This record gives sequence, structure tokens and C-alpha cells, in this order.
Amino acid sequence: MKFRQSVLTLVAASCVLTSLSAGAADKVKVQFWSNSLSPKFDAVMKDLTARFNAANPDIEAVWSDVDWDAFQPRFVAALAAGNAPDLVNLPVPWAAEYAQKGLLLPLDGKIASFKGMYTDAALKDVTYKGKVYGLPWYNSVSIIAYNKGIFDKAGIKSAPKSLDELFAYSKQIKDKTGVAGFAPKVQEFSSWFMYQGLPVIQNGKAVFNSPEHVKFVERFAQAWKDGAIPKDVFKMEFEQEIAAYDSGKIAMMTTSPQALKRTQTDAKPIYAQTVTSSFPVSAGNTPFGGYLFFWSVPQGSKHADAAIKLGQFLTNDANQLAFSKATETTFPSTRKAVNDSYFQSGAQSADPIEHGRAVAALAIRDARTLTVTGLPDEAAMNKKLQDELEEAISGRKPVKQALDEAVAFWNSKLGAK
Repeated sequence: MKFRQSVLTLVAASCVLTSLSAGAADKVKVQFWSNSLSPKFDAVMKDLTARFNAANPDIEAVWSDVDWDAFQPRFVAALAAGNAPDLVNLPVPWAAEYAQKGLLLPLDGKIASFKGMYTDAALKDVTYKGKVYGLPWYNSVSIIAYNKGIFDKAGIKSAPKSLDELFAYSKQIKDKTGVAGFAPKVQEFSSWFMYQGLPVIQNGKAVFNSPEHVKFVERFAQAWKDGAIPKDVFKMEFEQEIAAYDSGKIAMMTTSPQALKRTQTDAKPIYAQTVTSSFPVSAGNTPFGGYLFFWSVPQGSKHADAAIKLGQFLTNDANQLAFSKATETTFPSTRKAVNDSYFQSGAQSADPIEHGRAVAALAIRDARTLTVTGLPDEAAMNKKLQDELEEAISGRKPVKQALDEAVAFWNSKLGAK
């Protein structure tokens, strides 16, 4: 991490020396990198590239895909060498760091004519210190899938509509049926703070040990004590959560609509009892589970205008919709595309996947990427927070003490930033 940040600092100085104007060649060649889409989505990406080139004879878009693990090292090396691609596909957490280092081109003045097609939430995700650094592309969001049979046994008639109800229903389910209510994703708990509208860092300091933060974590600790959430929740990733739901060990699952295909295939009796609903919005005024990818122009792009034209094409309503249909798992970030009948036709469907797709498309309009960016030692800081929260939620340490220790560790890192 320290090495990469040092390289980024050096790169920031060199990038400003690179011309942003198009070359003198008759045809401008625009290199663009997607992120971990090949080979599964080669067909849609090749089609998008071919259609753009056919419609723009003065530009040749050249597509490359880079795997997740190789993307950042390769991108940083390209920036340092002065041969960065013209357009890159980044997730919000990475882009914030690059924008902070001055490695991405602010786009505000260049996208004013079409900026309004994106959702407000998506634009907020690509804005850093008041400037827009990307063209929103595909997003995700969590929904709730619940077992109606278990709900009926517990005397619950509908999905939770608030976080209060989510916890209350989970306890009622445990008390009435012996089954845990849900398995919160606690591995990155800072996202839960943000979902609740609680700050994680303010004025350069970690602040997640306030009375409000303590009270919030105590809700999880009480749920763990009551058995309303599984005792092994700290080790539960996607595979473990869906296995628990498919075997009837939890009543609710936070998931994407398409992930329910596993349940449909592996646990048909459970799928037959499954109902999907939106994940309740809390004080942070955003659904849970948003994670936006977007297209950004590196500061060293030699053909910024052509790159933006390509980015506009990739992220327009029709092409965002086409990409969502190809992936079957992602959602557009444009206002018109999320209202398409492809998503909304399932609004009244009894099928969990079809209904879940419509529910998620409604939620995506307000979905934000809930993550803390720009941490100087991200892995160590997140691990410390995770370790302390496990101690607190499992009752091995008072919540206030655990949060105080995590905050002290974070601030020791932030102070050395």
C-alpha cells in the first residue's frame, strides 16, 4: 500500500505534463480498459466496441479487459510510463484515491449536456470534492429474500420495512421458530455505519465511537445474544449465507435477485416459499449493497474528448440496458434504463427472481456505494475494526471499549498519513 501510494504521488506530477489533445492522425485510437469482464462478457463488449467504431469513423476504440488483481498495478505502471489508457473502468473505492492524487480528469465541463441522464445517487458516487470524475455505468443493490413459511410460523405477515422491524422480526422469528432471522454482512462494518447515516471519519479523524455508534453496535450485540443472528455470522460470506438460507437455518437473506437462481436450482422447496422485498432504507437514506462501477478518464489521456464520447456511448440508456440484460446481475445508473419494462415487468410477479429484479431496480435509484475511501493502511485498519466488532458483538468486550480501541488504531494510522 505504501509503495503504491508513493508511486501514485510521483505519477501525479508526471501526468500533468501529458497532452490531453487528440493526435494529428486521421483516426484517433482510444484505448479503454474494462475490469474483470472477460471472457464471460466478451460478446457484449465486442458488440459495443464495434457499434461505436461504426458510428464514429474518425475514432477507433480498442477494448482490453484487465483482471481485478492485476488492474491497479498495471494502471499505476501505465500512468508512470506515460502510456495510460484513455478510459478506464473503476469502482468507487479505487477512483476516490486516484482523484485525490490528481490522476483522473475532472469531467464537469465536458459532460454538462448529458449529465442529467444519470441518477442523482450515481452522480454523487462519482463526485469528489465537488467535481465529477466519472460516467456512471453498472451498479448493484441488496434485496431481502425471505422464507414465507418461517414468517407464517412466527406470525409475521410482511417483510420488514425499517431497520427496527428487521431486528424485531429476527428476534420474533428466533423466539417462535428457533431459526435465526438474518445474517448481516458484518465483515465491513463501516458500511453499516454509513447506511445508518453515522460518520466514520470527520476532519481527518475516526469518530465511530460516539454514543450513537455505540448504541447502533449494541443492537447487533443484542441480536447475537438472542440468537436472532447466527453465532457464526462473522465467518459467513456469500456461499455460507445462501447455504444457510437454502437449508432453512435463516429466515431472511440479503442478496441480489439473480443469486436466487442458486436457491431455485439447489433448494426448490425453499424457493417455492421465497418472497422478495426491498431492503429497508435507514437514516443514511440509501439502500444497502450498492457498489458502482464507472468509466473515468486518466489525467494522462492523449484523447480525452474522444474518450468521453466513448464513455457517453457506453453509458447511454440503450447500452446500459443492453449490458444489464447481458449480465443479468447488474443494474443501470441512468434514469430511463432503470424504468425499462425489462426490470419493471416483474413488479407484480409471484416469481422471486422476477419480482426481486423489479424491487432492486426501484432501489437502485437511491443506491450509494457505502465505503470509506482513501485509508492509508486500508487492510490493517479494516481488520482492526472487524476484530474489535467481533469482540463486541459476541459479548467478549464492551462495545464502547471495542470501538475506542478501533478508533485509536485508526487515528494512529490517519495521523501518519
